[in-house]
Amino acid sequence: MKDKFNLVATAAAGLEAVVGKEIRNLGIDCQVENGKVRFQGDVETIAKTNLWLRSADRIKIIVGEFPARTFEELFQGVFALDWENYLPLGAKFPISKAKCVKSKLHNEPSVQAITKKAVVKKLQKHFHRPEGVPLQETGAEFKIEVSILKDKATIMIDTTGSSLFKRGYRVEKGGAPIKENMAAAILQLSNWYPDKPLIDPTCGSGTFCIEAAMIGMNIAPGFNRDFAFEAWPWADKDLVQKVRDDAENQANYDIELDIMGCDIDARMIEIAKKNAEEAGLGDVIKLKQMRLQDLKTDKINGVIISNPPYGERLLDDKAVDVLYNEMGQTFAPLKTWSKFILTSDENFEKKYGSQADKKRKLYNGTLKVDLYQYYGERVKRNLN
Repeated sequence: MKDKFNLVATAAAGLEAVVGKEIRNLGIDCQVENGKVRFQGDVETIAKTNLWLRSADRIKIIVGEFPARTFEELFQGVFALDWENYLPLGAKFPISKAKCVKSKLHNEPSVQAITKKAVVKKLQKHFHRPEGVPLQETGAEFKIEVSILKDKATIMIDTTGSSLFKRGYRVEKGGAPIKENMAAAILQLSNWYPDKPLIDPTCGSGTFCIEAAMIGMNIAPGFNRDFAFEAWPWADKDLVQKVRDDAENQANYDIELDIMGCDIDARMIEIAKKNAEEAGLGDVIKLKQMRLQDLKTDKINGVIISNPPYGERLLDDKAVDVLYNEMGQTFAPLKTWSKFILTSDENFEKKYGSQADKKRKLYNGTLKVDLYQYYGERVKRNLN
């Protein structure tokens, strides 16, 4: 089996630079591209990136890339790859996904079938199995993906399993919650640091608060879940356990954080509490039922992060308009606080009552949204 791999971390549009920064913070060189970040590494690298990346979707091994303008080119290109260095005898290897964009090959089921046929033929040849005898796929699963963009095929194996946003702490969720990796990315795009107070006044199931606490305590986001590669026979179990143990040792459970989540819906607060407890953060995050317009604080230099109901998340457009207006009025007295508000409403600034200092385009799933950023007036704390 191989020692070094070409790897890629996939990311939602607009978050690639955040993922690239996270990878560099792990001491790994990388190259940021549209929708992904490329890097190289070994099994330890696969373990570290799956465990530590907060904003990525998945970590995949790139087995190879080649032109594929015809099905014959696709077959020969897949057949030429060194599958014997990835797939042990007996491995399950479904072609789980094919995506063709701006390419002559666009029949995705046919792309999957031909890829499968080429991998089977290569393994039959390597393991000296007769062509007419099917390979027994009874071992660990290696999900293979094919992406063909502008007639260039990229063949990958997913190392992650369930997407990285599935941290394992979400016991229950409300309507249209923000994904955990999107929440983590927005926190990293904000000017919040663990020594600042943080409030989410529309906290829903508590995702922003939980992700902030995990960042503040340096808790690896993948600590509470398993990954697909851990079942592979050539992934050194002791090495992976060492990466997990190192992550546990880096967590700082003693740091004091000031994180509060509020929601008008008492049911959502109960869900948020359950999720926080599942993450081991029940005593770290303050959660309370409260109307947004009742938010008041004497603290300074804090950060408000909010993913308020919008579009399909709330059917009553009038109620959305009222909420945004109340937000503007409620937040206005908090001069030293920065506010980061995520919404798909292009008229948000008008309803809120002031123009954002900065606006960043993102995608919440397939929905285009904007992160409206309002920076607070900086006031030095009195040290006496």
